Amino acid sequence: MNTQNALSAAKSLLEQVGRFLAQKASDGKEISTAKLDTFQSTAYDLAWMASEVYAAEQVCAYAEKHGELEKALAEFFTAEMIANFSQKVSFHFHEWGVEQPKLLETIWKPELTKDVEKTLASENVGRIAQLVKKANHGGSYGLDENHQMFRETFKKFAEEKVAPLAEKVHRHDLLIPQEIIDGLKELGCFGLSIPQQFGGFQDDAQPDNTGMCVVTEELSRGSLGVAGSLITRPEILSKAILKGGTEEQKTKWLPLLATGERMAGVAATEPDYGSDVAGMKVTARPKESNGQKGWVINGVKTWCTFAGYADSLMVLCRTDPDLSKKHRGMSILIAEKPRFDGHEFKYDQPEHGGHIEGKAIPTIGYRGMHSYEVAFENYWVPEENLIGGEAGLGKGFYLQMEGFAGGRLQTAARALGVMQAAFEAALRYSDERKVFNKPIFEYGMTQWKIVRMAALIQAARQATYHACRLMDGHKGQMEASLVKFYASKISEWVTREALQIHGGYGYAEEYAVSRYFVDARVFSIFEGAEEVLALRVIAPALLKQYL
Repeated sequence: MNTQNALSAAKSLLEQVGRFLAQKASDGKEISTAKLDTFQSTAYDLAWMASEVYAAEQVCAYAEKHGELEKALAEFFTAEMIANFSQKVSFHFHEWGVEQPKLLETIWKPELTKDVEKTLASENVGRIAQLVKKANHGGSYGLDENHQMFRETFKKFAEEKVAPLAEKVHRHDLLIPQEIIDGLKELGCFGLSIPQQFGGFQDDAQPDNTGMCVVTEELSRGSLGVAGSLITRPEILSKAILKGGTEEQKTKWLPLLATGERMAGVAATEPDYGSDVAGMKVTARPKESNGQKGWVINGVKTWCTFAGYADSLMVLCRTDPDLSKKHRGMSILIAEKPRFDGHEFKYDQPEHGGHIEGKAIPTIGYRGMHSYEVAFENYWVPEENLIGGEAGLGKGFYLQMEGFAGGRLQTAARALGVMQAAFEAALRYSDERKVFNKPIFEYGMTQWKIVRMAALIQAARQATYHACRLMDGHKGQMEASLVKFYASKISEWVTREALQIHGGYGYAEEYAVSRYFVDARVFSIFEGAEEVLALRVIAPALLKQYL
């Protein structure tokens, strides 16, 4: 298959659609949210197709330098992307602003149509399936020596320490065992996003988001809840401090986070305000206590993962009572508290009279860290814990977004780890399980599922690594959103089909594949729900380019 011709056709069509929808959403100068909301379904599909095209570009670029399996998977993925794009536009010409002749000139060219048909044919899928089986993997990772060493180190830790505890923690909804936290401290896991000058492992002059994603993926492959998300919260806090903190805050907090001496939680979401940050109501007001200047926090935050065990909560508060300022009236405070085990906690500040309490929210998956609803009542925080000091007032939203961009990359990596575990389980089981006297791997339907899993994972992985490299150069905000959106959504399909391949056993808790399925469901919700990410982040940014 000529993947370059296919990519060129898809990008040409994407641009035409983008220009049409940009005019439709324009108020004359900018993209109007109100106008975009009149065609949400099409805007969502545009964001999805952009993510698929981006993933196809990266997996094809990667495959050019690698072997037969990688090339076959890239061709399969690209052919599917073309078929998906064609299906989206067909019979929706008016909504997408595409006339049928234009589709004939791009996607439906005879040579491209034949290429797609041939690539997706059962015979070719069977050929790729045999390549996957022979290699016993879904394509090489393409890591350099340093990142490969990271991968091997944390893969070993995940297999030897994390995986044996994963089912017990999941079934009994336990807290992450201390031995896991201590082991990751010894490996320097919490310092991956922190520069060496502050006690971390990152080069002072050059960020390394790929290392962070490689480690996150391997830990998530062992267990999302037990280890896969442990470094996300300290990374979000450390990036906010690096971006806007005072020198004193960097010197104090970053070494503590890097060693794991301080464990962080993030308190951003509120019961009535998730992604709508501008409407948040939790307040922080100046107040002296015992001769010290500081702030008191009042209100309720929800979905504060790890808030019980964490001793340092990154709290996004409204420090300016003028509601008209919306997100420009918000700041970030670091609220300190004791560590607690279990599903509930309460604490009264003996010197300041403040109160904090939290209760874990029962969830179907992603167990181990526990996500809490946390209530603050006149909870006092010293002035020095306002990130950025006086200069940080009103900048909390922007500092939070700095951390969340890395968080989106980490979510893609977490999805990759869970998908990889599910894929490996499905590949192994399909070769062992016999139905009607032959392994289920030998059936065409199973082969298609295995090949599609491998192609989706490889494309998502290479797109994620590319976004990491862009982020290293302080770019790639859009690409980070695209890979989070894409990897999160496909993880549901991959884990579902891995479970399906296991049949009745897939529904049984004794097989880890059932846990992968319920864990994967969270990715499209946290770090930016997919609808908000598509309609408030990706689509407007795309349309702005075409306006």
